[in-house]
Amino acid sequence: MADNLVIVESPAKARTIKKYLGKDFEVLASYGHVRDLVPKEGAVDPDAGFAMNYQLVERNERHVEAISKALKKAKSLHLATDPDREGEAIAWHLYEILKLRGELKHKAVHRVVFHEITRNAVREAVAAPRDLSLDLVNAQQARRALDYLVGFNLSPLLWKKVRRGLSAGRVQSPALRMICEREAEIAAFVPREYWSIDALGEHTAQSFPLKLIEFRGQKVEQFSFTDAAAARAAEQGIKAAAAPNSELTVLQVDRKQRRRNPAPPFTTSTLQQEASRKLGFSAQRTMRIAQQLYEGVDTGEGNVGLITYMRTDSVSLAAEAVKEIREVIAKLYGAEAVAEEVRVYKTKSKNAQEAHEAIRPTSASIIPADIERYLEADQFRLYALIWKRAVACQMAHALFDTVAVDMLAGADGPQRHVLRANGSTLVKPGYIAVYQEGRDDATDDESDQVLPPMQVGDAVKLLSVQPQQHFTEPPPRFTEASLVKALEEYGIGRPSTYASIISTLRDREYVEIDNRRFTATDIGKIVNRFLSEHFHQYVDYGFTAAMEDELDAVARGEEPWTTPLSKFWKPFIRQVDSVEKNVTREQVAQARELGRDVASGKPMTVRMGRFGPFVQIGTKDDAEKPRFAGLRPGQKMDTITLEQAVALFILPRTLGATAEGEPILANVGRFGPYIKYGSKYVSLKDDDPYTVTLERALECISAKQLADANRIINDFGVDGIQVLNGRYGPYISNGEKNARIPKDRDPKTLTLEDSRALLAAAPARSMRGRGRFAPKKTANKPETTPEAKPAKPRRRAAAAPAPAAAQGTAAAAAVARPAAMPAAGITAGASPKAAKRKPASARAPLRPIEKAAAKSAAKATRKSALKSPAKAAARAAARPASTKKAAGAA
Repeated sequence: MADNLVIVESPAKARTIKKYLGKDFEVLASYGHVRDLVPKEGAVDPDAGFAMNYQLVERNERHVEAISKALKKAKSLHLATDPDREGEAIAWHLYEILKLRGELKHKAVHRVVFHEITRNAVREAVAAPRDLSLDLVNAQQARRALDYLVGFNLSPLLWKKVRRGLSAGRVQSPALRMICEREAEIAAFVPREYWSIDALGEHTAQSFPLKLIEFRGQKVEQFSFTDAAAARAAEQGIKAAAAPNSELTVLQVDRKQRRRNPAPPFTTSTLQQEASRKLGFSAQRTMRIAQQLYEGVDTGEGNVGLITYMRTDSVSLAAEAVKEIREVIAKLYGAEAVAEEVRVYKTKSKNAQEAHEAIRPTSASIIPADIERYLEADQFRLYALIWKRAVACQMAHALFDTVAVDMLAGADGPQRHVLRANGSTLVKPGYIAVYQEGRDDATDDESDQVLPPMQVGDAVKLLSVQPQQHFTEPPPRFTEASLVKALEEYGIGRPSTYASIISTLRDREYVEIDNRRFTATDIGKIVNRFLSEHFHQYVDYGFTAAMEDELDAVARGEEPWTTPLSKFWKPFIRQVDSVEKNVTREQVAQARELGRDVASGKPMTVRMGRFGPFVQIGTKDDAEKPRFAGLRPGQKMDTITLEQAVALFILPRTLGATAEGEPILANVGRFGPYIKYGSKYVSLKDDDPYTVTLERALECISAKQLADANRIINDFGVDGIQVLNGRYGPYISNGEKNARIPKDRDPKTLTLEDSRALLAAAPARSMRGRGRFAPKKTANKPETTPEAKPAKPRRRAAAAPAPAAAQGTAAAAAVARPAAMPAAGITAGASPKAAKRKPASARAPLRPIEKAAAKSAAKATRKSALKSPAKAAARAAARPASTKKAAGAA
């Protein structure tokens, strides 16, 4: 076994580094974070100095065990996780776990940091390790605690006041506000008409466009001509001035040279922006592919890291990298393409968490075309983008010759008319030969054209004058690129978090993407309005940016990590409590009145419900129950009209009848649109219930009947027992229990007795899903007449349980459990049934059919005994008086 154990985050990175370090080093992956906050309330305790309750990440337990096992045979541990706060935190958590286990005794522990995965960089880092940076760890802990405190207090509040499944976050919510405010600007925008006066001139047989810049001695502004009449008057005035020969006279020629310098190499933010503009990649996709390029790709000679670390705010480059880039430029494009002096770019951000170099190729000599055959399509496109940007930043500037020619229509004087032609010529391409930066919402550059040579006094033929009508446009909706740029400009979050922010907004259905631009949904607008009205301080751009600055101060060691938490917590939780007590669900929903229903005269409102936006006729105070209809896809709460709302209530639609005479209805239910025929239902996946025809409905019914026929292998017609085809294979069901079929049995050969035996041996269905929509228990209850009022359904639990994937093992949880809490066994106050219930691991597996049949017979005997007249009389006597009365009434 190797004497040195190196830990990195991913197996791909481990394979690459292993190749560089040789047989004396064993390299293992932690597969990301090994420890995280417990996924429940109390994970951060503000009353105990913000103590954080951690547990092992369940999916990574086996990787921690592998590291622990390998460490026993090693002499030293090298923690080589990423060079940022998250990487530092991963290293620290692993160190703490191993330390608590007593496995670091007599072991040397080193923190190894490198910003590119190349042979020299990795070996140099291992040769010059450092200690763990507790400042970076504390900054990450403070960020994690803040995000937890915001999320675990605001999200449940949203569940109560709006609907379940929503979330709010310290950085996510200001980003949502940004999108919603842009939507509000667009909705409030009033277009304004204006006209431009364009013309076409000709000189030496070459035509070119002109634009009116001065009319009657006055400079032409955007709103100089605001209607057709004014524009036509300007047109006639120019034509009359140029008469009788329709000629213009060159008044002035202004020639200049313009330089354009290359953009700096990529940071995380600018890489995400350019990949969105040029490649159409989402921020998440960009970071995933960049991670692959960083960790290493097999280029025919083993894995090679192709780019430097991709989470950085720096635009600087190492001197060795600059030297190599300039050599590659001279070789590929000639010595004249190299910048005269080394271009030095300075980082504006004071962020302390990121690497100290921009994103660049690990070697500029690895030309994209040479390795294209080894890369996947997306990897190649992103690597080529990074390579071109890094190479271009050290190339010569681009040089343009620009010319502006002013021409006079008619005589010069205080009432003169002047038109201008702009042109430019690329004299020296410089870096443009390799790369040109993209722009958001770019407009056509009218000066990007070549004009014929002209001198003052030359005559220019006026071919035509064309007034053009325009309307001002609202600000454009955000693209991923422009949103990332805006977040960075406001200092909201950090570039490494932008991908997850955007992903969360989409996953929560707060935004939609249409034509690669973000549009706020109805639920997104309601959540933003709620947070902006009641938690304005915490979604304010300045507050979020200031908090990032404080976290950076923690990372620099300038203040304790609990300082920003202490400033934040008390006023925040007071506001949460106040809103919970004083703001009603109706106030948050903010229903919009549309008008009155013509048929009933009752008010019609649109509002947000638990399952989405809907229109309501009437109010809860009316004698009759209000009527409801959900909005159709594409309809918005802000824009739906009274006429559109009335049309929603045509459902259910009667389409006709089946061949058997069963009526066919189209409607929308809790789970979406459907067709009902008789007592059966067919989901509509691609059809609109408002427009679906009888013919199409019959097709859907036939397809459903065919699918059901194929689903049923055998229907015994007794006790609802069927042999069915399911998603995971054939099974037996009686409507109450499902039983697996042994692999060695043919489902078609099962008898009724076999099926009963397997059902008897199958475990009871879990209680998951018990709630207001779950079937009610009827055992030991008196029968009721149809007129009897049914029992009220059980209420839903106030909060959902933590996802299973996020829960740690019993051993890991025991570390974080308070001493008073037992690790296992029955807690105080548990019911006798709970005490008797066997744990899942102790329940019997599926028995053979013969044993199951015996068990079924015994169970039947017990049931028979329970049904004896004597026992029934005894049970009736023991019943409470009120129950006896109800039974007698029935």
